[in-house]
Amino acid sequence: MMSNRLSPLSFLLCAALLCGCAASSAPSAPEENTASRTLFAMDTVMSLQLSGPEAEEALEVAVAELNRLDRLLDRNEPESDVSRLNAHAGDGAAVEVDPSTAELLALCLTCCESSGGAFDCTIAPVMDAWGFGGAAESYRVPSQDVLSSLLPLVDSAGLEVDLQENTARLAQAGMEVDLGGIAKGYAADRLLALLAEYGVGSALLDLGTSTIAAVGERAGGGPWRIALRDPASAEQQLGVLALSGQALSTSGSYERQFVENGVTYHHILDPQTGYPAETGVLSVTVVGERAAVADAWSTALFVLGPDKAQELWRTSDDFEYILCRSDGLVQVTEGLEDSFTFWGDEYGYTCEILRR
Repeated sequence: MMSNRLSPLSFLLCAALLCGCAASSAPSAPEENTASRTLFAMDTVMSLQLSGPEAEEALEVAVAELNRLDRLLDRNEPESDVSRLNAHAGDGAAVEVDPSTAELLALCLTCCESSGGAFDCTIAPVMDAWGFGGAAESYRVPSQDVLSSLLPLVDSAGLEVDLQENTARLAQAGMEVDLGGIAKGYAADRLLALLAEYGVGSALLDLGTSTIAAVGERAGGGPWRIALRDPASAEQQLGVLALSGQALSTSGSYERQFVENGVTYHHILDPQTGYPAETGVLSVTVVGERAAVADAWSTALFVLGPDKAQELWRTSDDFEYILCRSDGLVQVTEGLEDSFTFWGDEYGYTCEILRR
């Protein structure tokens, strides 16, 4: 395990920046170039760093793809695929969408089924009732009557997707899809596929810090190193994770929250109750080869809680996780035992390795 300390960070952050690589001594090896870009997309600041013989060209293609997906998937953009789908909810129309949108909607249905409904992209009406679809000043606690009227609309069984025709349909009027819980992960997967076509052998894609994907090794060798923040303090870290050829997604109650009448409410809502999930979880980081799946599972495991999270992990082979509980226990699945260096003991946490 790595033991070098990182400086305090406000969130997940790469501890080593990609730097220029020396040309190989082998005459036939292509020259390595580096390129980086910071941009705003999907309502967050993103950072792309990559290295390869066609790094600049790859970067431009990656940025263009991010902007394309943003236009398709943003439900606050009137002409996006998601907005048009939501606008036709309940009228029987099969809305034609981009193949990427159809693919992602189909993946949402798979994730909903696999998680037993803990991840549900039709949660949008309830999110809006809490004000989590807008700015912080709009956050509020909805009445039970309002939530009771909206919960029947949260039902992925009412979302139909035709991958042959690239169409989608919402069965009930008032239903809405929100892809905020999976869109960045899907974008990371799309970028990884594009970068491979350009021979990019080293890259770090930070798509808003809660979704990070790593290709190859960092400059100087070794995996990329990602600090995981203490959910109780942005100035502290639970530890550092070595990441290479994988992606991670983190869901934490600290990301969006507000206090009303002395009670703290966060944005990770339980689709069954309409209220913020209270399962004794403060944060979950999921690691896997598919960023979109990691994105969905980080939300789902937070909603499900520690016991059900373990049950699902033991029957799955496509993800590992680090779960921080409110009782101070940090649970790390065995697939991450050798790549995660725990620092939380300094802040009163204890670490447990979960084994199959």
